Amino acid sequence: MPEPEKPSRPTAALKHQDGLVRCPWPGEDPLYVAYHDEEWGRPEWDDRALYEKLVLDAFQAGLSWITILRKRPAFRAAFDGFEPERVARYGEGKVKSLLEDAGIVRHRAKIEGAVKLARVALELKAEGGLANHLWAFLDGRPIQTAPRTTKEVPAETDVSRAISKDLRARGATFVGPTVVYAFMQAVGMVNDHLVDCHCCAACKRLAEARRA
Repeated sequence: MPEPEKPSRPTAALKHQDGLVRCPWPGEDPLYVAYHDEEWGRPEWDDRALYEKLVLDAFQAGLSWITILRKRPAFRAAFDGFEPERVARYGEGKVKSLLEDAGIVRHRAKIEGAVKLARVALELKAEGGLANHLWAFLDGRPIQTAPRTTKEVPAETDVSRAISKDLRARGATFVGPTVVYAFMQAVGMVNDHLVDCHCCAACKRLAEARRA
C-alpha cells in the first residue's frame, strides 16, 4: 500500500461522502483521493512514467506517500520532467544543486539512485524499453488480487523480489522488493484495490482491454 499499515487505521473499504466506496488509505484528503481514483492501480506502459514512479517510490522509503505526492510537482521540475536521457547525464554539480532544493526530499543516496536508474532505463531502451522489460516479469498481464482488507495485501512478492534482483544487478539502487512492490501496485502491474472499492473492477477492465 502507499503507506505502512497502522493498527489504528481501518482495513476494509470505506464509503465516502460522494457515495463511492474506496480503499481506506487515502482518507478524505482530496489530493490523495484523486490519486487513488485516477492513477493508483491503472496499468501504465509508458517508459518515462514508469521511471518517474519508480524513482518517487524510492524517495518514499521511510516516508509517507502523501508527502511525496505533495512534492511531486517540485520533483518533476527539479528532475527535468523525469526524462531518463537528461537525468542520466547528471553529475556532481547537479546532485549538489538538488541537495539544496527545499522542494524535494534532499537525500544524496536517493538522488544518486535516480541517476543510476535513469542509466539503467537507457540501457534497457536498446532492449525494447523499460516498460517491456518490467511487464515481461508478468507476461504482460496485471495480477488481479481482489483483497477484502488491507491485511491481505503483502509488502513484497516473488515477482517484486525478482524485479528488484534484476534491477540491482544492472546497477540500480533503492529498488528493494518492498519499493518495487509499491511501484507495481501504483502502475497497475498488480491490482490491489480492495474488492469492494469502486476502482477494483475499473482497473481490471483496463487490464483486460490491454490484452484484447
